[in-house]
Amino acid sequence: MATVVGVIRVLLVDDDPLVRSALSLMLGGQSDIDVVGEAPHGEAGLALVGELEPDVVLMDIRMPVMDGLEATKALHERPSPPSVVVLTTFDADDHVVRAIAAGADGFLLKDTPPADIVSAIRTVASGDAMLSPSATRSLVSRLRGMTANDRVTHAADRLTVLTERELEVAVCVGRGLSNSEIASELYLSIPTVKSHVSRLLTKLGSTNRVQVAMVVHDAGLV
Repeated sequence: MATVVGVIRVLLVDDDPLVRSALSLMLGGQSDIDVVGEAPHGEAGLALVGELEPDVVLMDIRMPVMDGLEATKALHERPSPPSVVVLTTFDADDHVVRAIAAGADGFLLKDTPPADIVSAIRTVASGDAMLSPSATRSLVSRLRGMTANDRVTHAADRLTVLTERELEVAVCVGRGLSNSEIASELYLSIPTVKSHVSRLLTKLGSTNRVQVAMVVHDAGLV
């Protein structure tokens, strides 16, 4: 998704009306965020995305009719999908990995401080990714279940499709740098960095920067 400039349009997808109300109230106090709609499950959320064109979707995982993981995957099969921040009560390793595989740009727990949720929305709207510390630990734990040689070999094979400049950008993404930081470090314009990141996603078959970072980490480049 392109970097959002101006007010960030947010859609809330959660089966608990009290959670939606609390999030709407919290986000309503932000001058640069506009809650444009609410949905009680993933299927309704998909319909509203087409109608309201939000920039960011706050998505619960466990919901009736269609859960958040299925909805996130469906969203990222559409052209120019919104960014998705999975906001859930459950911090299971499998949930974190499946959410990222589905295309989520962020993963936070519902007990995350309000200021951090607001920050996450702004972060993914700017084109970057956001994982809570607990989600990062879950990913590290899960990856340790694979042998080091398997991870390195698989990741290195995937990176062979990149040009030298694309690999440099990928390493910067793996270090957690924003587009502006990458531009400064590699002496590139921000639009050029965005173009490189877009090509990285396509060539690596990734849906977000987190997945790119995981490949770079597995290859041992950062």
